[in-house]
Amino acid sequence: MILDIYSILGWIGMILLLLAYFLLSTKRLKINYVLYHLLNLFGAAGIGISTFVTHSWPAMALNIIWIIIAIIAIIKILSAKPSYKELRVE
Repeated sequence: MILDIYSILGWIGMILLLLAYFLLSTKRLKINYVLYHLLNLFGAAGIGISTFVTHSWPAMALNIIWIIIAIIAIIKILSAKPSYKELRVE
């Protein structure tokens, strides 16, 4: 089986999305961590590029929406003022 660059991007995207979900589910990442949303952003982008090339329009639309949600979440996290609780050392 020979993989082209678009298939490889799709596989990498799938791995990133599953990694984000796994890390969130096992409480190694929290929903307000930028890394979680970056994994979702780049994962959806990889799958989105792959689905664009294969003309899988519903899957591409899903991944575009996924990317938009990740960007909005990252902007909200980065623009939020840190709370004193998050800065406290326990």
